[in-house]
Amino acid sequence: MWLKISYIGLTAATVLFLMIIGFKAIEDSSSNIKKDKITLVIGLLLWQLLIFTIASSGILKTYDFPPRFALAFILPSFIFTGIFLYRNRNEKWINSIPESWIIYFQSYRILVETLFVFTVARGILNPQVTIEGYNVDMIFAFSAPIIAYQVYERGLLPRRFIRTWNYIGLTVIASIIFLFMTSLYKPEIYGSESPLIPLEAFSYPYVLIAGFLMPTAVFLHILSIIQLHKKR
Repeated sequence: MWLKISYIGLTAATVLFLMIIGFKAIEDSSSNIKKDKITLVIGLLLWQLLIFTIASSGILKTYDFPPRFALAFILPSFIFTGIFLYRNRNEKWINSIPESWIIYFQSYRILVETLFVFTVARGILNPQVTIEGYNVDMIFAFSAPIIAYQVYERGLLPRRFIRTWNYIGLTVIASIIFLFMTSLYKPEIYGSESPLIPLEAFSYPYVLIAGFLMPTAVFLHILSIIQLHKKR
């Protein structure tokens, strides 16, 4: 039970962070602050309700291709991120969010990867998709506070270094998606004849990984890249 609560708790903390940076952006740029704040909160809560509803229905628990969790969560979130940030790339609120906050917060992925390890111990994930296997996201996440401190607090590294770091982060996420997909549809790569991820991984709250935690990391990377481009 504590593992499930941990996934939900980390998701709640991430939602809170998005609200904090969202409220700051709204306060600095909106002409209707109250309405926009309410819209943000409702949007984030509806996102969580959607994830819970879809996962609880059981429709994700299949090995059919294409993967339903990707169609239900990953693809829509990527499309939303691309359209939303592209359409708002020149808006004032983009730069009202402190750049360092976004980088520091990416360290939340340390907790995500730690939960992965415990999830493997419960037999819900396979070691290949964690730090025990080929997933280096925990190592990357540890670099987040170090890089943010060196760039924004000490000034020892140029701000353009953050752009490269963001692209590396997106590459790491792409590699994780590859690990999950191959564990499901090409398990022979890892010496298995059957999928290495049990269907329980497609239930709530484990789907929060694909439905919210990973898409949030992508959103923050792209937001940071846009900020740097605007201030170049």
